[in-house]
Amino acid sequence: MDLGLDGNVALVTASSSGLGKASAKALAREGVHVVINGRDEQRLADAAEEIRAVASGDVIAQSGDLTDPEDVETLVARPVEEFGRLDHLVTSAGGPTPMRPLEPDDDEWYEAFDLLTMSVVRVVREAAEHLRSGDGGSIVAIASIAAKRADGGNVLSSSVRTSVVGLEKVLSKDLGPDVRANAVLPGVHETPRLQDVFEAAVERGEYDSYEEAKAARVASIPVEQIGDPDAFGDAVTFLCSDRAGQINGAAVPIDGGESDSIF
Repeated sequence: MDLGLDGNVALVTASSSGLGKASAKALAREGVHVVINGRDEQRLADAAEEIRAVASGDVIAQSGDLTDPEDVETLVARPVEEFGRLDHLVTSAGGPTPMRPLEPDDDEWYEAFDLLTMSVVRVVREAAEHLRSGDGGSIVAIASIAAKRADGGNVLSSSVRTSVVGLEKVLSKDLGPDVRANAVLPGVHETPRLQDVFEAAVERGEYDSYEEAKAARVASIPVEQIGDPDAFGDAVTFLCSDRAGQINGAAVPIDGGESDSIF
């Protein structure tokens, strides 16, 4: 399927690893010029090389901290300086430390909100007029299935990421018809972070092997497989395209059916 994205320009935040990188890679394969972002310059450079290996468009690496307004301003300006436009914004951010509901102190709550929600607010604030000025812009926020599921072991993600979904819903109305805004809610995907979790469980003696740890996690997923980051990136890319033109203000679970939420 030709998604009609060749020559478009996208900014993908927190894309030096994980699902952000997978999304940038999928966009680049479709011929999109992509600006990727991260705080670790070496990891960011490595990610840029990996994406360039499959890209049909240009790949630009711009380091920066999403909690720093000046860094965000510089980040959003980069694709416009390089390509004269910005068509798509994909927002991503690392997850907070898993905690029980009464564990986080005030500072940890504020830090989680700054990382997960205000990072999106800052980037959208800078990018909105650029997105509006094109032929049909899009925003896709990578949140988490935790936004639809009460997770007593990860209260910061379950609580704060819900605000990202609410923000995207408001943006879908406020920025339309020029810009569509959606959120994607990934469940378990085999990212480096999940690989570390499995390996740590093996080291603690909970499982005899990585494959055994993985099989135990698969047991609660109806499709009986852990998500492939590359396939996740394809879903994000589809939502950026005009083929998804009627999808706006949606929060799309990509979790293999694991969540019990109906809506």
